[in-house]
Amino acid sequence: MRSDGRDSSTAASNSSDQSPGFHSENVAPSASHVPAAEPSPSADFITRLEILSTKVPNIWIAPFCGAIAGVASGIVTCPLDVIKTKLQAQGGFARRAAQSGETKALYRGMIGTGKIIFREDGLRGLYQGLGPMLMGYLPTWAVYLAVYDKSREYFYEETGSWWLSRGYASVTAGACSTIVTNPIWVIKTRLMSQSLKQNNEGWRAPWQYSGTIDAARKMYRIEGFRSFYSGLTPALLGLSHVAIQFPLYEYLKMAFTGYSIGEHPNNGNSHWIGISCATFLSKVCASTITYPHEVLRTRLQTQQRTAPASSPEEIAFRGGLHHPHDRGLPRVFSSSDGMPIRPRYTGMLRTCQTILKEEGWTAFYSGIGTNLFRAVPAAMTTMLTYEYLRKLIHNFQHQGDLKLNMAENGADAESVI
Repeated sequence: MRSDGRDSSTAASNSSDQSPGFHSENVAPSASHVPAAEPSPSADFITRLEILSTKVPNIWIAPFCGAIAGVASGIVTCPLDVIKTKLQAQGGFARRAAQSGETKALYRGMIGTGKIIFREDGLRGLYQGLGPMLMGYLPTWAVYLAVYDKSREYFYEETGSWWLSRGYASVTAGACSTIVTNPIWVIKTRLMSQSLKQNNEGWRAPWQYSGTIDAARKMYRIEGFRSFYSGLTPALLGLSHVAIQFPLYEYLKMAFTGYSIGEHPNNGNSHWIGISCATFLSKVCASTITYPHEVLRTRLQTQQRTAPASSPEEIAFRGGLHHPHDRGLPRVFSSSDGMPIRPRYTGMLRTCQTILKEEGWTAFYSGIGTNLFRAVPAAMTTMLTYEYLRKLIHNFQHQGDLKLNMAENGADAESVI
């Protein structure tokens, strides 16, 4: 093994380099001899890790790498996600003047919105919803990349088309991850859309949640279980996003690097610039084409399923926590502040018509600049982290296989491990 080889080569060099007036037994061992006889703890740890990596089932690798990549992306881009959510949601909170029906906007632009959030809520306000975001990214990317990795070959065998197989795999993986994690994203959106400042102007979110658990508890008690699946239809409509992004990413990566998603050479360069370019181009195309569904999803997720009214716990729902009557059922009366009790948004088509009538077609692209500014770094963080972890595990497994083969061919297995 390598340690034996180093010992023999060192001994040979010592015997040939010794001067006549010196005896080897009287010469103190040089520093170069120490690591040859006793490998450093870090090298020994890496060797053990390489051996252990060969025992990891391949089915676990994609979800593990996807989960870590999603967490890294969430931490990096959370402030931009908060800003984007504020811009998307504010039209749904605005109170209309009785005659003109005008909408007063509080947040304008990415920088202006960021300044308002930081001035009113501080740094904490820019990281509202980070907890459920990380909770959501863990299963979202773990489920998505695991299903995509396994289903693309199945669909290729069924269809015989590279593009169709990748598109079907993207939609299948997206549907699985969306249905599993939609309640987490609703809570995340609620937390990000609220302001730490109390609602007294009429164009802020009319609820106050202290955290993820508090939001889940109050949403369930006041609005019922259905509130956790608000916006599921536009979220599923958003599968068109991944149906564009991932096949395009995989195609561009193969064009730039010669390798498919998650694949890397045993030795040599993985062409990280090519991976970055593939991620950038695929994300910009997919986000621009499918952005309006995100506005629809945010409006439905942030809409109260009961009418707003003051309560001792600062929750703007009729009846508060103690009398959550008519859980989410539309009513036809008017509240004391002039807002209709009937939900403003009911269904995809009705929501589109309402937004178009009240705010114009530009509302469907509210926050798109912030979204691209957030989505592109998020995608690049996700995919570069995913690809790096896949390459790291691949290299560990490759080196581990080589060492196990050397051990099986006659080397001392204990020296390998």
